[in-house]
Amino acid sequence: MKSITLLLAVLTFVSTFSHSTAQKKVYSWKDRNGVLVFSDTPRPGATEVKLNTQNLTMPATDTSILDSSPNVTPVNFKVTIASPENEATVRENTGSVYVTTRISPRFATGFKVQLFVDGTPLGVASSSTTFALREVNRGEHTLQAKLFNENNKLVSVSPVSTFFMHRASVLNSN
Repeated sequence: MKSITLLLAVLTFVSTFSHSTAQKKVYSWKDRNGVLVFSDTPRPGATEVKLNTQNLTMPATDTSILDSSPNVTPVNFKVTIASPENEATVRENTGSVYVTTRISPRFATGFKVQLFVDGTPLGVASSSTTFALREVNRGEHTLQAKLFNENNKLVSVSPVSTFFMHRASVLNSN
């Protein structure tokens, strides 16, 4: 009995709803700018729109282009010491060493590289990826590069690279 009562209630609701929507009318007119306007309220000069169905649906609109926040994937930069190679011996009596760093995926505008020799910064951070060291003493030395973005935020640090400077001894100069 409960299911029959529920079925009758649902049928009554559906018929009442469809009856009330069947009586709705839609009117259209053009405004001052020539734009076509639709409304359920009549006005002078409006014409009634004949609908052939009661189920009106609007197609979904992709609004993703309206998002103001860009969907940016962060780039993971990597800085390495390209030369001299790790554990390399540099034979140069003047003590000059040319250090080249490599940035990947690529060096971005506004980025700077800071070179550290034996843990001490060499000058200031620069937009160059090549550095010249002068009068490097004989023996073992370490190199490390740090990459900073346009806001001076550290974005990558290279592994420590070791090289050996080989120079002729001052004692053997005779």
